[in-house]
Amino acid sequence: MKDLSEESLSDENGGIKGIFEKGAGLGGRRRMQALWFGFFRGAALINGFALGLILFFMFSRGWQAISWEFLTQPPRDSMTAGGIFPCIIGTLGLALGAIAVALPIGVASAIYLNEYASSGKIMRIIRLGISNLAGVPSVVFGLFGLAFFCIILGMGVSLAAGALTLGAMTLPVIIGATEEALKSVPDTYREASLGLGATRWQTIWRVVLPSALPGILTGAILGISRAAGETAPIMFTAAVFFTPKIPSSIMDEVMALPYHIYVLATAGTSIEQTRPLQYGTALVLIALVLGMNLVAIIYRSKLRKKMR
Repeated sequence: MKDLSEESLSDENGGIKGIFEKGAGLGGRRRMQALWFGFFRGAALINGFALGLILFFMFSRGWQAISWEFLTQPPRDSMTAGGIFPCIIGTLGLALGAIAVALPIGVASAIYLNEYASSGKIMRIIRLGISNLAGVPSVVFGLFGLAFFCIILGMGVSLAAGALTLGAMTLPVIIGATEEALKSVPDTYREASLGLGATRWQTIWRVVLPSALPGILTGAILGISRAAGETAPIMFTAAVFFTPKIPSSIMDEVMALPYHIYVLATAGTSIEQTRPLQYGTALVLIALVLGMNLVAIIYRSKLRKKMR
């Protein structure tokens, strides 16, 4: 057995005691700890300050544009007046459509990878592919959606093509979050269920998934947020410059808040005149994303309380 005597701890190779003795003593370690804690606290404060600054900036410049007419009417006069109601409906349709596509496929993929698949070279390649897919620029997904959904599958520029494209883009986020949630479930849960005679699927369905559900919802929240805020994928596959009607079919083209902001700020004929509308639309988009996140967070909190 290795000698752990006091002499061995302070030998010339540096035992634990030797390492501590080489430092500046207890006072030095505490100063180092305070320094790191200060760094972490500062990083958190910078993030919070940046978020607050963005919200203040958008609210201070956009609240004047918010009115009942702005929220419930379609754009008028070459989008220099009127409202953004079709954009709100289109954004909701695209985000909910994307999560309806990505969530079941992503959760099923994560269950297979974590619960059924054996570790090996193929699994490492698949996981590497999923990780790399999460870093692909959104405009590439837009071009993929244009080529595959709009042209090859014949969907054209439509709500369905946009939702499928956004679903493909959010899929890696949901797979990653779901896998982490499944890994966080203790193996003793699985062993106890299997020991009582349940099948592997019964164990996953009745024991593992309910325990991992809050983590899965976290992935869904991240997916909704990303789908609602993206511009590049929908500008090729779903969004149009102007349409006063609400889509009555998933094969209809739609207006969307991110694309509406992009058009008003870069391609409009009266960019300065529509500046308040741009900030108002951005404020509504932020509120819409935060609102959808809040609903999901409240539901997740209720689930956690119920599980306790």
